[in-house]
Amino acid sequence: MNSLADWLWWLLAFYFIMIYFMMLFRIIVDIFRRDDVSGWGKAGWLIFLIFVPIVAMLVYVISHGKDIGKRDAAQYQEARAAQDDYIRSVAGTSSGAATEIAKANELLQSGAITQQEFETLKASALR
Repeated sequence: MNSLADWLWWLLAFYFIMIYFMMLFRIIVDIFRRDDVSGWGKAGWLIFLIFVPIVAMLVYVISHGKDIGKRDAAQYQEARAAQDDYIRSVAGTSSGAATEIAKANELLQSGAITQQEFETLKASALR
């Protein structure tokens, strides 16, 4: 019969297996993301992870733990900068109705538009 103790042991084992795979895939992603290691170095780390996984994971985390965090922070900053640039490009440079009316007034003063066109632009900006 399945007892509560059996279920708890299964749950604990499942938890550690999930942690193991999360760490393994996280390290593999970091190995491929690194620019300071050659292809042979990456292959060596992967072979090390395949044949001696627990030891390889501990060695990698101990020797490159701080670098993982730095690469993560740099990647997040690049993504944030790209997102901010995209938002700025989509949002445009207009800061509201006052700016549009001021631009229309400049066009009116320079003679590029008529008074009627200025009033039309002003009305559309105020909507």
